Amino acid sequence: MVNNLGKNNSIFNQFLSEIRNHKTQTDRARFRRNMERLGEIFSYEISKTLEYEPQEIVSPLGVSEMMLIKDQPILATILRAGLPLHQGVLNYFEYADNAFISAYRRHHKNGKFDIALEYISCPSIENKTLIIIDPMLATGSSLEITYKSLLQYGNPKHTHIIAAIASQEGVDFLKRKLNMNRVSLWVGAIDDELTAQSYIVPGLGDAGDLAYGEKRELD
Repeated sequence: MVNNLGKNNSIFNQFLSEIRNHKTQTDRARFRRNMERLGEIFSYEISKTLEYEPQEIVSPLGVSEMMLIKDQPILATILRAGLPLHQGVLNYFEYADNAFISAYRRHHKNGKFDIALEYISCPSIENKTLIIIDPMLATGSSLEITYKSLLQYGNPKHTHIIAAIASQEGVDFLKRKLNMNRVSLWVGAIDDELTAQSYIVPGLGDAGDLAYGEKRELD
């Protein structure tokens, strides 16, 4: 299940174009807000797939039966780049519990890197709907490690993975590595190319740096 929202004509593509555009993305506040907006739209679309149940709502003039979400999802975000996108998802699933994962590329002098996962804070995800949030799906390695690490907290009934921009290579990697009968992928765009350093082209650059400023890489 790969859902590419950018293929459809909607206001979603306005926000996506601005996070890609090298002129508008220099405004950090706007970059964060546009990521947040994408998260809100992803959440609206994912909400259509959840289970609902009838509840009686009492208004000043009577009672209305409405279909409301039966069980809130768990939102899991990869730090730090995922925070603005996470906020957008949380704006809509405001009663959801949250998980946070420290996963990053640990670069080596030979130009290669591995994925370091140092910290997870997570509630039980047993039989829950899990939403994993990461703005960029490049190689897919960090998302695979994150997903499999979260399984120590329970077996979710279904997992949604959100990425603003993905590479075709990353999408294909997750299809091979994950059980796609229990995982749905939601993306804003799928780009064809990865650089030798595994950055998406055209992509948008480093989402964490654009949102919060450049980081210093230690030797």
